[in-house]
Amino acid sequence: MTTTPEHQYALTLSCPDSPGIVHAVTGYLLGIGGDILDSQQYGDRQSGIFFLRVHFALGRPMTPQELGAEFSDTAARFSMTWQFHDMAAPTRVLVMVSKYGHCLNDLLFRAATGALPVQIAGVVSNCRDFEELAGAHGIPFHHIPVTPETKPEAERRLLDLVAEERIELVVLARYMQILSADVCKRLDGRIINIHHSFLPSFKGARPYHQAHTRGVKLIGATAHYVTADLDEGPIIEQDVVRVRHDADPRHLVALGRDIENTTLARAVAWHAEHRVLLNGTRTVVFS
Repeated sequence: MTTTPEHQYALTLSCPDSPGIVHAVTGYLLGIGGDILDSQQYGDRQSGIFFLRVHFALGRPMTPQELGAEFSDTAARFSMTWQFHDMAAPTRVLVMVSKYGHCLNDLLFRAATGALPVQIAGVVSNCRDFEELAGAHGIPFHHIPVTPETKPEAERRLLDLVAEERIELVVLARYMQILSADVCKRLDGRIINIHHSFLPSFKGARPYHQAHTRGVKLIGATAHYVTADLDEGPIIEQDVVRVRHDADPRHLVALGRDIENTTLARAVAWHAEHRVLLNGTRTVVFS
């Protein structure tokens, strides 16, 4: 079968585990002339939920809506939560940032060079420090100041922007404002945060300096989906780097920034490639 990238799709689903799920899915794909390029599955014995991601190609273009309409009977038979994704359509992303721009800079560069399958549609910040950086990449910059008095209006502007720009994923690239429970709920499964992995040991300001004082030997970062429980959402990716006894606080900060960059980039890439499925308070990440 001759295919082009424009004719490649992914189907992701979860449902109660039972015999016949894979047979039904592959039978459906065979019926529409699908060519399976990759398939990964996982049955969680603890929750009894089955997860599946199938990357397939078609000899003709179809929209996710058309694919879904034909698949709905199969999905209903197994009580599936499911979605089709057009692999040629980059995920539209809104990046939020405050005073630390390393993750923003890294995401902009990766997106510009094609290393991330995303289209960054805008940058939102509560300060103007990185307006020129966004402009240099041709990305619209939205300054939305936040104070206790203006927070409700600021969050309304944010949600309006998400709707207007058809944003599929919001990335908190060291955005140092706490989002309300309402925003977290409305963006459930569509908003990713990055932070150092010193929590809960070293909270508050200057965590790397606190870690240096305690003589830590590992520095890490955690990327997770955002929920109303601060920094406790389902984890997508984590990583660590070992540090020597002679590393000073500035060295720890530099190492921390690097690992935050790479950890967040992997989490964003996996989400954009539709490899992450929610499993309660955890995630299933297909490689």
